[in-house]
Amino acid sequence: MKLILTAPVEHLGVAGDVVEVKDGYGRNYLLPQGFAIAYNRGSAKQIEGIQRARQARTIRDNEHALQVREQLEGLTPEVRAHASQTGKLFGAVTANDIAVAVKKSGGPSIDKRSITILKPIKNLGRHGVQVKLTDAVKVHVNVQVVAEGE
Repeated sequence: MKLILTAPVEHLGVAGDVVEVKDGYGRNYLLPQGFAIAYNRGSAKQIEGIQRARQARTIRDNEHALQVREQLEGLTPEVRAHASQTGKLFGAVTANDIAVAVKKSGGPSIDKRSITILKPIKNLGRHGVQVKLTDAVKVHVNVQVVAEGE
């Protein structure tokens, strides 16, 4: 089965790659999870669009990673969440919430998969997360969690 990956899949490829996989793997895992779409002759434009989007999000080299790290170091993104009177959150802050907050606070677009939450964020206040830009460049970002309505 020939598929176009829409997300990175370990040991298979990255978004925009055309891959050949066994029918069961594609039909039962990749397609239902949204990791791939079926390949056909008219899908060349989709491949180009996926690859352009991936290039806009990815870090090009260590020099670019260092520039992004400088932008992130002075930043304290603010995440709004529903909380009780005691300051405990209804749910938890996710990597996607943090990526959106970084973008809203004037920072660069970062991929939510590059964010590592060291321990679950379930209370209001300041919490630290790690952003892996490349294997060599990582940055620690402090995230301020505030109650919605403040």
